[in-house]
Amino acid sequence: MRFLALLPLALAGPVLARGSEPAPPPDPDISAIVSAISPARIQRSIVVLTSFKTRHTLSDPLPSGDGIGGAGAWVRAEFERVSAATGGRLRVETDEFDQKPQAPAIPRPVRIVNIFATLPGSRPDSAGRIYVISAHYDCRSKNVLDAESAAPGADDDASGVAAVLETARVMSHYEFGATIVFMAVAGAEEGFVGSAHWAEWAKQKKLNIDGMLNDDIIGSTHAADGHVDRHTVRLFAQGVPPLAQPDDALLDLIRSGGENDTPPRELARAIRDIAAEYEPSMKVRIVFRADRYTRGGDHLSFLERGYPAVRFVEPAENFRHQREPVRVENGVEYGDTTDFIDFIYVADVARLNAATLAVLARAPAPPASVEIETARLENDTTLRWAADAEPDLAGYRIVWRETTAPFWEHSMDVAANVTRATVPGVSKDNVIFGVEAFDTAGHVSRAVFPSPRRTL
Repeated sequence: MRFLALLPLALAGPVLARGSEPAPPPDPDISAIVSAISPARIQRSIVVLTSFKTRHTLSDPLPSGDGIGGAGAWVRAEFERVSAATGGRLRVETDEFDQKPQAPAIPRPVRIVNIFATLPGSRPDSAGRIYVISAHYDCRSKNVLDAESAAPGADDDASGVAAVLETARVMSHYEFGATIVFMAVAGAEEGFVGSAHWAEWAKQKKLNIDGMLNDDIIGSTHAADGHVDRHTVRLFAQGVPPLAQPDDALLDLIRSGGENDTPPRELARAIRDIAAEYEPSMKVRIVFRADRYTRGGDHLSFLERGYPAVRFVEPAENFRHQREPVRVENGVEYGDTTDFIDFIYVADVARLNAATLAVLARAPAPPASVEIETARLENDTTLRWAADAEPDLAGYRIVWRETTAPFWEHSMDVAANVTRATVPGVSKDNVIFGVEAFDTAGHVSRAVFPSPRRTL
């Protein structure tokens, strides 16, 4: 929870009367989207995907077969069905390429097919800003080279694909200022080669991807010890990227104590706030690292190319139901089958994804060129940023917290015509600052950590 700091504002326009008037009510469209997510449709998608013998990347590529080709054809048909139901509002495409052998997981050339559906932004000033939701439709058994044995892949990752499909089905009936891409990628189990290809294409095209949500293993609520948790989802968010040669912007961030305020972590904080408004029964447990030990996901492909990306994962994984052959051994069931999927929980995670995409795609862009003035010694803090030209911008929100606190604690709003503001009596030396943008309906962007401005 943020506590409003009712402070006088220097060097800026008026402080908005936040606190004296009620906050805008939740967006009725977003509330309707959240309510429309269907556990039954999610169950159907997971059952269909697990009906293929295996979705191993090296399995049968034929669209009519019982391998990766058949599964991909079905996913594409589902996207096209969604598009047809909305008068063609979704643009369904494939990203296909021939992957060269790559030891040890890809011993021979193989065709990789990513399937994605684009919901174009409705406003020319915002349509170039993109949000991506992704899951992988391939799967594997214990042996990464085994393309023949049965591998249902219900949790890893039919659960994520079902969430992406259901989110696309519901959201495609509504308009958003920014563009949303719904994606199912292949080649994840062999080193994320599918997502890497698409993310590299996006980078070469200079696409402005402001956030990527990866849903990978979001189906189970039962831990190996029998504990059940239906109301928590883990959200992995990278801090400082592991670069051999950080650029100047990253070095400034580190020098300023902003290692906990990278764009992925600001995205995670925004998701947590959105959950509190639109799905308060779901606890977002943010984990401040890129992923679990020895594991990874397709969000890494986007992180490596400089895009903010996070990963949703169920609260406590049961590894007996991941990548294991289906069997009963010493009275213990193994295998990634639908028997161990909580379809209502998958729907709840999909609702959180949908609310996040909807809020961010309707909110103004995150403020650009955010700086904190450091040219003089003082106990006040002055920030500045570039003006946002989007027509529904209502103002900017300066947020801050103790350096040891994980989430924003205080905030102050300023008017839309303000691009430089001072928070008196709060020293930049003692706290972490950020700046958000919000519109007239109350949609809020992710925060931006300021870089130091050393000149007046």
